Amino acid sequence: MTTDTVPDKAPIVVIGSGLAGYNLVKELRKLDADQPVLMITADDGRSYSKPMLSTGFSKDKSADQLAMASAADMADQLNIVIRTNTRVTNIDAAAHRVFIGEEPVPYSKLVLAWGAGVIRPRPEGDADERIFSINDLQDYTRFRAAAEGKKKVLVMGAGLIGMEYANDLANGGFEVDVVAPGDQVLPSLLPKAAADAVQSGLEELGVRFHTGPLVTRIVKQGDGVVATLSNGEDISADLVVSAIGLRPRLDLAVKAGLQVNHGVVTDRRLQTSAEDIYALGDCAEINGHVLLYVMPLMTSARALAKTLTGSATEVVFGPMPVTVKTPVVPVVVAPPADENAGQWHIEADGKDVQAEFRAENGDLLGYALTGARVMNKVALNKALPAIMP
Repeated sequence: MTTDTVPDKAPIVVIGSGLAGYNLVKELRKLDADQPVLMITADDGRSYSKPMLSTGFSKDKSADQLAMASAADMADQLNIVIRTNTRVTNIDAAAHRVFIGEEPVPYSKLVLAWGAGVIRPRPEGDADERIFSINDLQDYTRFRAAAEGKKKVLVMGAGLIGMEYANDLANGGFEVDVVAPGDQVLPSLLPKAAADAVQSGLEELGVRFHTGPLVTRIVKQGDGVVATLSNGEDISADLVVSAIGLRPRLDLAVKAGLQVNHGVVTDRRLQTSAEDIYALGDCAEINGHVLLYVMPLMTSARALAKTLTGSATEVVFGPMPVTVKTPVVPVVVAPPADENAGQWHIEADGKDVQAEFRAENGDLLGYALTGARVMNKVALNKALPAIMP
């Protein structure tokens, strides 16, 4: 089959029902009420906000309470067809088809919105089923059930997700230990002074930090576990949360012959290396940028909806500050690009830190704000360069 023989009635197919997929369809429906859309999702298709997963214990919310709508409700609301608990197994870009096992499904345009997967830890030991990564609502459901009646949680990783869960679990009444390599928390986001402010606030909540060593072994002990660190220390816990990072899902794109790098490579119109195939959200590498955050996802969804409805639109990213949900010490950060030369200028008053990354000529290239200083973000955003003008 050639692109010329794709059925006129073939739908736009969206793979993935997370924030990227649903927000794209919402934006598309503002522009075209009748375009056929088929969404295919490996989970149950409930609509929810993924960032809320790391606030569930503080708010005492079950998975059902975090969900905003069922797949059936979303299908009705958006006038689309949703196939839940269904995995696409192959993409035939030349024939404009995806496959669900042996079943071919034609598309007019295809959108990859399947997100990022967790990086799995590989400690020695026999306790794999007591190590939880929480990357979607179903993961959260399993962890909530396992945590019922438990008291002690070990968090592996001190990045954004690790710190948000440490704060959330501590607020939810758990004893929390955090283990992470390096000499600070949030190492890819914050300069040390700002990171130390966050760590100090979490320590006041009772969170215990073990920075430097790695977890090398986790074994069952009764109903809980014992984790052995690379420095020889043992930590007892009831459960383990692994928050060591996310990685864009690439396997199906590689299999389909699409260009990939850190993510599925797209141009500024979000088109991949194959005609009529687009990518957005956590799986996409847009003009060299992989941005695993909500703000660029929403901006991308608005641009792609225009492109899919006939008005080719390049995505533009202005400043994209990131909010870290550690309410004990609020954080807003606009990390400088790796290639930017400059240095940090830091003012600190206890947990209130204002760190500005400036070039030699004084231009602001990034910032990190903690505590009361987060209120200065609006003024600093006005001085920041756009990520992708």
